[in-house]
Amino acid sequence: MNAPLIVSAGSSTHAGLRRALNEDALLASTPIFVVADGMGGHEAGERASAAVVAEFAPYIGRQSLELEDVLDALGRSRTAVEALSVNASGRAGTTLSGVVLADVDGMGYWLAFNIGDSRTYRLAGGELEQITVDHSVVQELIESGELDAAQAATDHRRNIITRAIGAGSTGDADFWMFPAELGDRMLICSDGLSSEVPDAQISAILASEPDPQTAAAALVGEAVHAGGRDNITVVVVDAVSVASRPGVRMRADDDIDEDTRPREAVAGGMG
Repeated sequence: MNAPLIVSAGSSTHAGLRRALNEDALLASTPIFVVADGMGGHEAGERASAAVVAEFAPYIGRQSLELEDVLDALGRSRTAVEALSVNASGRAGTTLSGVVLADVDGMGYWLAFNIGDSRTYRLAGGELEQITVDHSVVQELIESGELDAAQAATDHRRNIITRAIGAGSTGDADFWMFPAELGDRMLICSDGLSSEVPDAQISAILASEPDPQTAAAALVGEAVHAGGRDNITVVVVDAVSVASRPGVRMRADDDIDEDTRPREAVAGGMG
């Protein structure tokens, strides 16, 4: 059976210029593409992010995953991170954001999820869209109208998150599921990128670098050049072959027939 969604991916990570330890972790192998940004003293953050990635690793090699698979991995992740907090002097915790490949009636879909302030974006038709919503104090202040986006970028509370895996948080992940389209480019990143590089610049780099590995490395390099005040991790995933309806498959070297493309993205949050 042909996979409903075939992708090409690249990834890059850097400790930044002010951190001795890189507490980020990533997984970029079909059908899972995730970034975790660890937190906690005495290497607790590094262990927490690695523990979460390890719970998703057994799915590598499958063509697609279902929501239940992700929920099971998240449940195991929380248990693993909570065990670290019991056995370590630091309060272990981590954010997590990413996408997995999904199959809906033979059609290729993205299943995105997020907990914390790491982000998942989609570049499609030349437009960069932030799919996930930050679980952070400043995001709540934006939604309440107390801050605008420009103020939030420099607010002293911008690094305070409201949900995590571990770190005493019991908040759930949010999910979004939407059809994949040929040429989609997904970006998953820790806040070490989004806090240093404006979205317009991220979009320009993604649009100008056709190779996902080159694009990932360029984004990390730009964040380091901009100050590198935090760990920086980037995963770039390109849709190179998509079954947009049963029996109809588009590849990157095909001409796109508009009638084969999904008309609407279905988005929703479940927490």
